[in-house]
Amino acid sequence: MSKSKTSGYKGPCGYQKRKEGEGRNCVRYKCGLTNTIQDVLRHRPGWVEVKDDAEWDFNWCDVGWLRENFDHSYMEEHVRICHFRNHYELTRKNLMVKNLKRHRKALEREAGRLEAAKCDFFPRTFELPSEYHLFVEEFKRNPGSTWIMKPVARSQGKGIFLFRKLKDIMDWKKDGTRSEEQRDETQVESYVAQRYIENPYLINGRKFDLRVYVLVTSYNPLKAWLYRDGFARFSSTRYSLSSIDDQYIHLTNVAVQKTAPDYDPEKGCKWQIRQLRRYLTAKHGSETVETLFKDIDNIFVRSLQSVQKVIINDKHCFELYGYDILLDQDLKPWLIEVNASPSLTASSQEDYDLKFRLLEDTLHIVDMEGRLTGKEKRVGGFDLMWNDGPVCREDVNLETLGSSSLKANTHLGCVNDREKQLCQLLKPFSGQKKT
Repeated sequence: MSKSKTSGYKGPCGYQKRKEGEGRNCVRYKCGLTNTIQDVLRHRPGWVEVKDDAEWDFNWCDVGWLRENFDHSYMEEHVRICHFRNHYELTRKNLMVKNLKRHRKALEREAGRLEAAKCDFFPRTFELPSEYHLFVEEFKRNPGSTWIMKPVARSQGKGIFLFRKLKDIMDWKKDGTRSEEQRDETQVESYVAQRYIENPYLINGRKFDLRVYVLVTSYNPLKAWLYRDGFARFSSTRYSLSSIDDQYIHLTNVAVQKTAPDYDPEKGCKWQIRQLRRYLTAKHGSETVETLFKDIDNIFVRSLQSVQKVIINDKHCFELYGYDILLDQDLKPWLIEVNASPSLTASSQEDYDLKFRLLEDTLHIVDMEGRLTGKEKRVGGFDLMWNDGPVCREDVNLETLGSSSLKANTHLGCVNDREKQLCQLLKPFSGQKKT
């Protein structure tokens, strides 16, 4: 692809316009990453990698490439790319909170407080320095509480610290251990100060969060898919509030895990979500766990709705989001952040297998080969969660249930028999074997 134009290629691989229902026999792809997604693309039948400025049909790019090239590119009808232009409206910590606050106010104005209360799933948050005075007022109303400071545009725990005193912010900014260049950067970098969840749900004394995957293929109308698999990431040290400076206690991201003193790559610091769901069901009962996962579904839908009007919808774009969710001791889920580029680098064989399947199914839904009808409610491990409105489960008998009893078409942490489902769903091209 040139920097100014993407056009259909007419060479031997030939991406010709297809007749209705006719599959494509070759997809040219470009990939800016070197982790699991590269393996998935290379193993996909009929897909051919292109280099440099060669023309492509599919691009799994990083956000840096998007920022530099998207606005200068012409894309033909069939072309697909893995980010929406302004994905950061949901994935930058400050903008996510701003959009959620606005959405909640709109709901309260239009539908009342009860409906607006369904958006109360993110901690009290302020952007600094712009909302510093509002933050100070809230801080003084809750003396002794713990807050967490996060750079708005970093990931994997970088730049995060906890504090209980206002002077800690100033002391940190004046830290003489950083270079002059770093101190200058700190003055202009935006942060969010967020009320710390002091009562997290613990398993064996350790804090954890959930990484869940949501695929959005359109914002107008909103169409979102929820993946059945995900994982719980555990901190490397038993939880305690006695030390707020120990990242191994309070953070659960992979970067911290791998450098933790007791990190064991063989045992890992992760559970599959289905393992967590079984654990919670055994301890709290199926009804309580169903309510919990319904509340988690609510987080996905409400957060996407909060940016639906501001995201630049483009038929060429899709987005695989990585949601980070924390449970407190009352089994209330809290949205911590949403990632536009969730890590696709595996920390174990089990982790690699999960991400490989996730990415394979993402490509099935993007459907460059033209094998789907567009009416599917399940593709591999993905379940259609929202399609311009809630999607109900196929196994529900609509004649015997009222609308208030309808169950959402989501199965997070449930059985993922994707291979069987894909064999029934995907018809091979002429002369192509099923995969």
